[in-house]
Amino acid sequence: MTVHGTAGVAEGGAGSAVVVPAGGPSLARGVVVRRLLAVDGEGTLTRLHVRIAAELAGVSERTVWRWLADGRRGLVEARPRQDGFSLSDALWEVLAQAGGNVAELRRRMLRAQEEGALEAWGAECVPSLPTLHRVIKRDLGAGRVLEVARPAGARVGLEPSRYDRALADLGLVDGSGGPLVVDGPPADVPVPEGGAVDAVVRGGGVRLYVPGARLVSTRQVAAVVEAVGHTVAARGMCCVYGDTGLGKTVAVEQALHLLPGRVPVWRAVAGVAPGLPQLRASLCEALGLQSGVLPHRAGPASQALMRALAEPGVLVLDDAQRLTPPLLDYLRQLWDSPGCAAALVLCGAGCERALARASALRSRVLTWHQVGRLEPSQVLQTLTLFHPVWAQADPDDLARADEQMARGNFRTWAKITSHVYAARERDPARRVDRELIEHACARLGPYP
Repeated sequence: MTVHGTAGVAEGGAGSAVVVPAGGPSLARGVVVRRLLAVDGEGTLTRLHVRIAAELAGVSERTVWRWLADGRRGLVEARPRQDGFSLSDALWEVLAQAGGNVAELRRRMLRAQEEGALEAWGAECVPSLPTLHRVIKRDLGAGRVLEVARPAGARVGLEPSRYDRALADLGLVDGSGGPLVVDGPPADVPVPEGGAVDAVVRGGGVRLYVPGARLVSTRQVAAVVEAVGHTVAARGMCCVYGDTGLGKTVAVEQALHLLPGRVPVWRAVAGVAPGLPQLRASLCEALGLQSGVLPHRAGPASQALMRALAEPGVLVLDDAQRLTPPLLDYLRQLWDSPGCAAALVLCGAGCERALARASALRSRVLTWHQVGRLEPSQVLQTLTLFHPVWAQADPDDLARADEQMARGNFRTWAKITSHVYAARERDPARRVDRELIEHACARLGPYP
């Protein structure tokens, strides 16, 4: 059999020839496969046919052989892209109503499919969750705007002074111009002179986002207290790690508050991309040593730090994940010095991975403690103790919000509490129901 064209002829054996049409290296896959199948049907297909087809299609011979194998199974044209799904404007609006929660969007699509209403949203099928994530990420990267924060209710009929007072409350001014902190003095206690509250903020104070919130001693906090207490008693090293927003710093601060008053506590924070002089300066400041030129002089600074650490106490280094292996090895040298009697607590999200890269220090860590998320059974009791605004909330509504948005992250719950509190201040008669909680969750955007 001969297939006529205009470009050239390749001898194929048994008197057959295949003439591939001109068109350059952009010959479509379907054209190539159909012509090769025609020759293959006569039993005269050779590697030379495949080589010419690959050259004219601009692909490798292996690719053409794969096309031919698919063609023999009936797949002549290219397969559709697996991520060819796109979100219609209606589905994009549903995603915004779901607070940017992709899993909730898929659940609503599945319900709509069961009810036969999926086509009204411009979709023929429900894709997998990874596909939805990929498509949404692609659209966001292309500049598509996802407005998940719903507008607040109208202020018509709302007393302006009460609204402004609620906004002032949310400023969380504690008398010194800083945010309310979990380990700061109570609101009705006068602030001591000398900036004591500011010192507490530098020492690991945590924003609560809402007036009237209280520290809750969960099982997670109690576990950290036990781990830190044992490490301090043994004068060893402790690594407290876990995801962001789970309350690591709060738990460590609670553990330090429960230590005997005679045990000195030195708090230091690792700066962003610190060098060795910056780390020495931070340690000297935490230990109350001479500042200025001393931290930049390696010998005198290290000797002063060794003398200070010979006193029993505990040095807490927050955000330890920022430290590079050489800086962690410097800490190891300080703790290996003769006479060191202090304990070291390293805290931070990912600090366990940073210590894994410094094997010498890692081998000296006495206690590793991972702070976990709130368990679903803890959410109701913990939130009720955290703030009275949750006293009358439906446990099912809280469980649903935790599953879809908070996922056991206490910092996320603190932010949700802040928005629920603000809504109640605007309208005290409003109940803390599912609609109000969903409105608060929508305020957190796609990355709570």
